[in-house]
Amino acid sequence: MQVVLVEPEIPPNTGSVARLCAATLTPLHLIEPLGFKIDDKHLKRAGLDYWEFVDLRVHQSWNHFIETVAPKNLWFFSKHATKSYTAVRYTEEDFLVFGRETRGLPQEILETNAARALRIPMMGTGVRSLNLSNAVSIVLYESLRQLGKT
Repeated sequence: MQVVLVEPEIPPNTGSVARLCAATLTPLHLIEPLGFKIDDKHLKRAGLDYWEFVDLRVHQSWNHFIETVAPKNLWFFSKHATKSYTAVRYTEEDFLVFGRETRGLPQEILETNAARALRIPMMGTGVRSLNLSNAVSIVLYESLRQLGKT
């Protein structure tokens, strides 16, 4: 299981995801461009003292990630997807892919991978989206639960 953040913009969100990945021994991939510098004080603060425990990999672009990592099982998370994140069976080889806080995943990635797009249902009509680090937490722990790791 691995987490991928495509062009994250907000340092505290990425720091919180990094801490989650350290706590669950889950590799974290960041796809550039990032909305901050890796040494940003807010990013480090959100991750507290856990950065040394994060298996962090930074990729210069989505294409670079695909070419160098060659992931086979990708799940893409979007509020525009129709299938719930609980409707699939996760595997150890899965990559959980999340987009930017303000715009989500790039349209071309979603269109190319529509059959592998999942959503986290929201019942409130007045809420546009969930916080990125909350969304990653929800999905990552569900996948770990299915794998018998929680």
